[in-house]
Order: sequence, then structure tokens, then C-alpha cells
Amino acid sequence: MNGRSRREYLAVIYARYRRASLQEKHVILGEFCRNTGYNRKYAIRLLNGPLPDPRRDGPGRRHRSPGYGKAVSAVLGAVWEAAGYPCAVRLKALLPLWMPWVRKRFRPARPTESGLLRISARPIDRRLAEGKKRVRHRLYGGTRTKPGTLLKRLIPLRTDHWQQKMPGFAEVDLVSHSGNSARGEFAYSLDWTDVHTGWTETRAILGRGRQAGLDALEEIRAALLFPLRGINSDHGSEFINWHVGVGCARHEVQFSHSRPYKKDDNAYIEPKNWTPVRKLMGWDRYDTPEAVDAMNDLYRSELRLWLNLFQPSAKLIKKVHVSSKLRRRYDFPQTPLDRLEAGLEDGQADEATVRTQVAALKKLRQGLDPFELSRQIDRKLQGIYALAHTRLVPRVPPNRRSGRVTF
Repeated sequence: MNGRSRREYLAVIYARYRRASLQEKHVILGEFCRNTGYNRKYAIRLLNGPLPDPRRDGPGRRHRSPGYGKAVSAVLGAVWEAAGYPCAVRLKALLPLWMPWVRKRFRPARPTESGLLRISARPIDRRLAEGKKRVRHRLYGGTRTKPGTLLKRLIPLRTDHWQQKMPGFAEVDLVSHSGNSARGEFAYSLDWTDVHTGWTETRAILGRGRQAGLDALEEIRAALLFPLRGINSDHGSEFINWHVGVGCARHEVQFSHSRPYKKDDNAYIEPKNWTPVRKLMGWDRYDTPEAVDAMNDLYRSELRLWLNLFQPSAKLIKKVHVSSKLRRRYDFPQTPLDRLEAGLEDGQADEATVRTQVAALKKLRQGLDPFELSRQIDRKLQGIYALAHTRLVPRVPPNRRSGRVTF
């Protein structure tokens, strides 16, 4: 018996059940339960309730009214696009940080602003589902890392997870911009991320020369707000060499490397290879000094502020085994600047210069418009794309880099 038949059967015996005596009701109820398969208590509730409308094809459903209007979805889509398409958890964390500029740019009504601050991650995912389908997928390329044998046995091998509770211990990696061909000399992005705070620095170099890699590391070390205490790299020859080894020894920096083909040993740097590099630069080939200078102009200024002042990231706290499944627990997403400030409050880094620089960056953040910063990054990226070696660029559909979603 299908649902419609059950409703018709209920309409037939409804009046007879209401007029029957107590003993007759017992018999009718048993017959009704056997024919429909209903639970006895549910059947009593139906027969004692109001008479169902026979014109209704389906059972009555209570629909919840939407808690967030179209205005909330529109502002969410605009912020998500300007922030570089972060996940829902990170988007929820950055909404309070971006709210002063959201008020200036969109002038949301009070219910809309309240909804933006109240909405949780799952409703955000549902409202951005259509937009995510329209974001173009990018091509994936291979690695250009070659294992280095020099000093490999002298440099410590790290296989455990980082247990450091202070800033200064970092992971480094190279990302190639070779396009379709690995011949000749082309640009690399040297990606550097701090394990404790998530602070990210990126520099572009032309070729994989050992001195070029050391110069980029020296520039990053000089630009940091906190002292560099240790670095961990992969097994590539661009890091496993005398130049980097001697440079680390001169500044009393611990130097270690990971196992080959074990990306989990460098779990903090691998996601950063996508966010500040591949997601922006793609897989095009850049092999001129002009392209490297343009990339560094972006890496040293707008992108550095963008990643470390306005982009929250979640950090893994622990792993819990529940039966045969592994549950990962993350903390609330924070920007690298906020994590560094929290570390200062906990006494993890008490240098006076660090406190002064953190205060200066927090003051700078109050005056920076993240939407305008996003437009400046886009403008510089268009200039960098024009410097790509188009003959050796992977074939992709036109306007691949536009990637903007219309709401």
C-alpha cells in the first residue's frame, strides 16, 4: 500500500472510527495498523487528529522559513570571491575581520550584517554551491625536484612531527614555473612557512642555482618579524648543498631535511605551494628576469600582506582514533599575525622588536582595504601573465585565469 492509498483508506474509516464504541475502536485500530503498517501510537494520533484533506497529494510537511535572505548570499559571494575562494570555515573566520570594509562597500542592512556574523560554515557551503561549480578547474603539473646527494648524510633527517611552541621553525620548498618543458633556465618560487604561526613568505628566483636559493632564504630571514631558528626542506639539491648548510650554520639555524617521496614530512609547506603560488601563477612558463622581478614585486608587498594579515588558516590540534576512523581536530582559524600576537601574550616570543613590528602591522591592517588589495593583486597578476612564455604554456581554454564568479 503506497502513501496515497493509505491516505484514502484513512479518509474512509475516519468517520467510522470516531462514531465507534471503545471495543469497536480497538478492532478498527488493529485492522488499520495491519493494512497500513503504521505503528499503533502513530495510527491513534492520525485517527484522533483532524480529518486530512483528500485534495492534498502528499503528506503535510513543515518547511522552515529561510534564516538568511538573498542579500546575505550576495555579500557572501562577493567576499568569497575577493578573498580568493577560501573554504567555508576560513570564510566564517575572516568575516568579522573584513566587516568594517564590508560595511563601507556594500552598506548592508542591520539584519544582513547580523546574518553574516551569525551564519555557520554549513549554510555558507550551501549558499556557495552554485558558485563553486562555476569556478574553473586548473591543470595540474609535475614536480621538478631532483634529489641531492651532497651533505645528505650530514644533514639530520626529520621523520617526526613538529612539536615547537614558538615561531621561527619553518619548512621550505620550491615550486617550478616551467610550463610544458623542463629545458633551459626558468623561474622557481621559493615558498617558506612558519610551523607555529603559519606566517608565509615567497620569493621568485631564476634557475635552481644554489647561491640563488641561499640569497632568497637570506632575504626572507631578514624580512621576518621573529628570529629564524630552524628550517626543514625536502631532499632536493637546491637545499641539500654546502651553500645552504654553511649559511644556516653561520646564523645558528637548525637545518634538517625530510624523506624522499614523503610529503607528510613537509605537511605545513605543501598546502602553501597551492595557495600563494599555483592558485595565482598557474602552470605557465616564466623564464625571463623581467618575469621574476614582477613576481617578486607581488610576493614582497601585496601578497605578503594579503596572506599574513587577512587570510585565516586552521591548524591541526590532534588526531583521535574513533573505531577504525581517524578524526582530526582543528583550532579556530586565525591569521598568522593574530597567532603571532597570541604567542607574544603567552610569552613564547618576548623580543621587544617583535612586539613593535606586530603593533605596526596591526595598525597597518586597520587602514588597509582587503577588497582594494585584492584588485591590486589581480592587476599585477595580469602584468605577470603577459610575461609568460606562451609557446611553452599548457593549452587551456580561453580566459582560464578569470576565475571570477558572478552572483
